[in-house]
Amino acid sequence: MQDANLQRRLILNIPTAFLLLFFVMPLTALVVLSFWQTENYKIVHDWTLMNYTTLATEGAYITFFLRSLVMAVGVSVTLVALAWPIAYFIVRYGGRYRIIFSLLLVIPFLSGEVLRLIALQGMLGPAGLVNGALIRMGAAPLRMIMYSNAASFIAFIYLYLPLVVTTVYLSLINFDFRLAHAASACGANRFRIFTEVVWPLNLSGTIVGFMLAFIPTLSASLVPRFLGGPNGTLYGMSMAQQFGESGTWALGAAMGVVLFLFSAIALAILSYGVDLRRTGFTGLGRQ
Repeated sequence: MQDANLQRRLILNIPTAFLLLFFVMPLTALVVLSFWQTENYKIVHDWTLMNYTTLATEGAYITFFLRSLVMAVGVSVTLVALAWPIAYFIVRYGGRYRIIFSLLLVIPFLSGEVLRLIALQGMLGPAGLVNGALIRMGAAPLRMIMYSNAASFIAFIYLYLPLVVTTVYLSLINFDFRLAHAASACGANRFRIFTEVVWPLNLSGTIVGFMLAFIPTLSASLVPRFLGGPNGTLYGMSMAQQFGESGTWALGAAMGVVLFLFSAIALAILSYGVDLRRTGFTGLGRQ
């Protein structure tokens, strides 16, 4: 009996200690730092709300945040719209090759994010593959793609599509499609079957995929740095600059706290009303 209690405590204490050590403590330190100041690359232990006041009143930071928010929403919605037909096709028609198709989605992650962004630069640049193909076909090159918000948008789609497809796939793989067949037998058309049966019962997988794209896009720093250009600065890139060349760590910490709170609120709003008992996970494998 004592051994069983000890095992249960270990099972609970190990992940609890992990969360405290690598999540709660760093976040607490970030919150504390956000109420201090940074002068000449030195932290001044002077409690103040100046950093949050700066973020709320300076037009540049408000612009960066709103631009990132619009980008994150647009990217996440687009990714969900692209991921659903891909995941649905793999689950319904992949047959014995479903695992192979799923593994193919992981291939881009075998290389680092920086390497993939450099590859995109080579494709979208003025002398890249896209413009080279257009010139060969006699069309004018697309000079406005590179170093713009459009380039950042394309990069986010490229980076996070495998993640969103995988989450939708994992939801659909356990979905009992006999429910869709029953709805069809009752006279429902394909649109009603999708909107009233398939979509609601796999909503949690969709929300997870949405958030897996929304949060990293909102906080991204590498993509706008490589592809965004002078008018493509996003909130995450500006935050990274505070910890780098600007040296205003306290302001960067405040930006991180704001980003965390907004992401948590967005996750709570999206999760509200989702019945985890109606997610399509039946515990049965697909036939």
